[in-house]
Amino acid sequence: MPCTTLRKAPGFETDGRVLMPATLTDVAREAGVSLATASRAFSDPDRLAAATRQRVMAAAADLGYETPAAPTARSLGVVVPDISNAVFASLLRSIHDQAWHGRHQLITFNTNEDPAREREALERLSGSSSGVILCSPRLSADQIEPFASSAPMVVVNGRAPGAASVLMEARDGIRQAVEHLRALGHRHLVFVPGPANSWANRSRQKAVAESCRAAGIELTVVGNQAASVSGGLAAAASVVASAATSVIAYNDLVALGVRAGAHSLGRDCPQDLSIVGIDDLDVAAVSDPGLTSIRVALAQGGSLAVELLLKRIEGKAAPEEAVELASQLIVRSSTGIPGPAASNARAT
Repeated sequence: MPCTTLRKAPGFETDGRVLMPATLTDVAREAGVSLATASRAFSDPDRLAAATRQRVMAAAADLGYETPAAPTARSLGVVVPDISNAVFASLLRSIHDQAWHGRHQLITFNTNEDPAREREALERLSGSSSGVILCSPRLSADQIEPFASSAPMVVVNGRAPGAASVLMEARDGIRQAVEHLRALGHRHLVFVPGPANSWANRSRQKAVAESCRAAGIELTVVGNQAASVSGGLAAAASVVASAATSVIAYNDLVALGVRAGAHSLGRDCPQDLSIVGIDDLDVAAVSDPGLTSIRVALAQGGSLAVELLLKRIEGKAAPEEAVELASQLIVRSSTGIPGPAASNARAT
C-alpha cells in the first residue's frame, strides 16, 4: 500500500525537526502539474481549465499552502450606497472576484444612501488607498471631482470629471420591455422611480419616457421611492390609482414591492397588472409568478471597474469616455395580455 506523506503546518515538530511551510513547488508536485501551471492557478486562473485549477487549489488546501500577496497588490477602496441591497451585493462579489486575481486588498464603505457619509468615505479613502471604486454615487459630479483629481477613481453607474466611468445601461432592455408590453396590448404604463439623486434612476426614467413616446404608450410617473421592497409597497397605491395596466419599476426589489402592494389592493399580477423589474436578480426567476426583468451587466461591470482602476493606478492608458454595458429583457410570467379587470379599470 503506497505511503502518502503529509506536509504539516509550519512550526510543527516531529522527531525533533521543524517542518518548513509548503511551497508552490510542493503544490505543483501534489497536483501533478508543472510549476508554471500551479503559479497560473493563483495569478491568472481564467487561463486554466476548471478541472486543473480545482486540482491545484485542492492540493494547496491539503498542504496548507499560503498564497503570498503579489508584489503589485494594491489597497482598493469601494464605496456602495446600500450593502444589504442584492444589486450591490452582486456588484461587490464581482469586484472581489476580479481583485482576488492580483490579491488586492479591498476596503469597503457602506454609506446607507447618505451623501454625507459618502463624502466622508471618499475623504478617508483618498489618503489610505491606491484608488477608489465609487458605486452609484449619491453626491453630484461636481462634489466628486475633487476626490477624483486627488486619487485614481472609477465611478460605476455615474460620471465625474477626472474619473473613469462604467455605466450598466438599461436603455436597450427598457426599449425591449416597452415594445413587449405594447405587443401584449398595454397602452398605459407607470414608471416607479428610485432615489432622485441616482444616475441610474435618471437614466432609466429618461429611457422609459423616450420608449413610451416612440411606442405611443401613455406614461405616468409616480413619486421617487427607496430602492427596496418597501419603496415598491409605498408606491403601490399610486400605481393602482393610475388605472395603468403595466409597470416598469426602478429595480427588481421595487417591482416585487409593487406586486405585493397591488395584490393587497385587489390587483393581481399579471391578470390585472403586468410588472417589469430591472437588474434580473436571482429572486426574479424564483418569485411567483416569475418576474419579467431587464438584465444588466452586474458581473461584467464590477470586473471592468477593477481593471480600469488598476490601469489608472499604474499610469496605463484607459478609456476617456464612459464604457457602456448593454442590457437585455428577460421575459417571465409577470407580464401578459391585459385582463378584463384591467380593461374595466382603464375605461373607468
